[in-house]
Amino acid sequence: MSNDAATAEAAGTAEAAPAPEPIPHGLGASLPPADARAKTEGTFPYAADLWAEGLLWAAVLRSPHPHARIVSIDTTHAREMPGVRAVVTHEDVPGTPLHGRGGRADRPVFASEVVRHHGEPIAAVAADHPDTARMAAAAVIVEYEVLAPVTDPEQAFEAEPLHPDGNLIRHIPLRHGDPDAAGEVVVEGLYRIGRQDPAPIGAEAGLAVPRPDGGVELYLASTDPHADRDTAAECYGLAPEQVKIVVTGVPGATADREDQGFQLPLGLLALKTGCPVKLTATREESFLGHVHRHPTLLRYRHHADAEGRVVKVEAQILLDAGAYADTSSDALAAAVAFACGPYVVPNAFIEGWAVRTNNPPSGHVRGEGAMQVCAAYEAQMDKVAKKLGLDPAEVRLRNVLATGDVLPTGQTVTCPAPVAELLQAVRDFPLPALPKDTPEDEWLLPGGPEGAGEPGAVRRGVGYGIGMVHMLGAEGADEVSTATVKVQDGVATVLCAAVETGQGFSTLARQIVQDTLGVDEVQVAPVDTDQPPAGAGCRGRHTWVSGGAVERAAKMVRTQLLQPLAHQFGMSTELLQIADGKITSYDGVLSTTVAEALDGKELWATAQCRPHPTEPLDEAGQGDAFVGMAFCAIRAVVDVDVEIGSVRVVELAVAQDVGRVLNPAQLTARIEAGVTQGVGIALTENLRTPRGLIRHPDLTGYALPTALDAPDIRIVKLVEERDVVAPFGAKAVSAAPVVASPAAVASAVRAATGRPVNRLPIRPQAAVVTV
Repeated sequence: MSNDAATAEAAGTAEAAPAPEPIPHGLGASLPPADARAKTEGTFPYAADLWAEGLLWAAVLRSPHPHARIVSIDTTHAREMPGVRAVVTHEDVPGTPLHGRGGRADRPVFASEVVRHHGEPIAAVAADHPDTARMAAAAVIVEYEVLAPVTDPEQAFEAEPLHPDGNLIRHIPLRHGDPDAAGEVVVEGLYRIGRQDPAPIGAEAGLAVPRPDGGVELYLASTDPHADRDTAAECYGLAPEQVKIVVTGVPGATADREDQGFQLPLGLLALKTGCPVKLTATREESFLGHVHRHPTLLRYRHHADAEGRVVKVEAQILLDAGAYADTSSDALAAAVAFACGPYVVPNAFIEGWAVRTNNPPSGHVRGEGAMQVCAAYEAQMDKVAKKLGLDPAEVRLRNVLATGDVLPTGQTVTCPAPVAELLQAVRDFPLPALPKDTPEDEWLLPGGPEGAGEPGAVRRGVGYGIGMVHMLGAEGADEVSTATVKVQDGVATVLCAAVETGQGFSTLARQIVQDTLGVDEVQVAPVDTDQPPAGAGCRGRHTWVSGGAVERAAKMVRTQLLQPLAHQFGMSTELLQIADGKITSYDGVLSTTVAEALDGKELWATAQCRPHPTEPLDEAGQGDAFVGMAFCAIRAVVDVDVEIGSVRVVELAVAQDVGRVLNPAQLTARIEAGVTQGVGIALTENLRTPRGLIRHPDLTGYALPTALDAPDIRIVKLVEERDVVAPFGAKAVSAAPVVASPAAVASAVRAATGRPVNRLPIRPQAAVVTV
């Protein structure tokens, strides 16, 4: 081959080579997470991997009883063990001995006189080896006078007070409309929702390091570092500036990630010993320590006319808060406000209570309050449809909420509420094919290929669930976040104390800055309490308030960048635009790159985002309590073996209003994860607590859904109707499918079996049909 021919062939090959795919950029692109590689390679900095010179190990002694009076605590033997450096009890808490979330400091750091739940901390030990610490904790001698536990929330009203604040945490009586209104059809139901654990992928871990100024630094997977810092400072008797929390990698969070009863002893031990102290919880300790979803008892009565339109809803909702208040007041407000669901109900009379018991503490878990009532009101809609002989989807369509309608709380729905559109989308989506009765398709049967089911006993059911959740805090909560954006040497840095819990905030922050400033390389700084507060990482807060703060700061930097150019050409900065790394004017006279405009400059700005205020519910349950709402409709298809009661979820079709898609891949993953979590709530997840004792506190006894349990998830429609009061117009997407999917699965099992299915998770006996 000649040189010319070789050159021509090489040129032809070069021309035929595919062009490299463009790197995702800005809002609307599927930008990959910045920490994806570190997580897959095992280099992500989780708290369990941290180390410090002179490290001691901690262990916590927890109560074996759900209710007992503490007669005495003897730490002598533990202190005398070789290698033990410190033992702390309630006597060693120098500041306020109480802590708690949701504005209720009612929970002691260590139990002193009374134990109120199984697993309550009694003492903590620091030693030079983790085994020594655990043995020393076990060597603390506690004499108990065991008391009869109150485990039935209905008994809590008449029982002796379990806490100085009494057994009743909150009562909300909601009154809306005419109490004498009645319908031609009346259906009633009693429903029970079990206790679910957030089951984080990594158990709690942390490192406490004493500071030269007498303070302490805590390295934790905290989801609300500033609130945790303030609580710790009060308990330690220190000024807030003497306590610093550095957020480590968060191994998943669908609830309040860190148990404060775990954090606080850790810092006390570091202050007492003057050495770094590390604590890594076992899975059992994790189950005993952190909060769970509120078990709930619900009584409902629906009145409807002959066309299936709801006339009145009467309900009683009882939340089991466990031993302490935590966020039970917030959960109850959501449960009562959304007790009628995303339906127009002209008359509603709801009684809601949250009470203390000797069960494990309940708190914030994704969709709290809203999930429990959704299972109940959707069961009621199925009953209305059955009694009138109507299609369940059609009955729902005749009642759905829309923008401009009024909630039973008296609040007008001003945000987009395309509930009818969502329901129609899942109703009209083609149904999956029926499984074939052949050996090679046995895996399609409930129970899998080795299951005991017979094809002739399998019945298919189709059901619906429509969920609604509120975003941000409620009832007057001050929702605010602060962010700083800096640009130097062509690299942008975002400083914001919004913790990345898996919701994708760090990715979103990069996209916002890329979109606003045209800078490709964007870094998000690690989070600690030296930064201004951003609040808790729940209810889609950080997409809204922290994303809004980042956007405002980035726009301020954008103005700083464009002002010299605008002044040079005698025009306003509004006439300049940034796209694809270039700055151009409306008339094409100006055209330069962002890099040239920066030219070594250092620009920065700090901004806040604070949504419009809300108000507490009044004595009649009325008030504009919520900033915004999100909705989700799900159609479930299940196969049920009616002889043995096993259930297989075949498919879940999902339609959701998302406001605006900011990251398609991330949004899809969040919806699929929420739906799968809902399947676990519907079928397997139930933390059993007979007589107040957590039974099988491990991932063997607590059955999470696996990849084999996950159904086909079809996202059939995403409604992008922007919420004008939200930054970018986007809505939170994770909680709504968690709320709707358990109700949809229960509805489908109801359709397959004809059984009432009034309990979650669904027990096998509830799906058995006797001939």
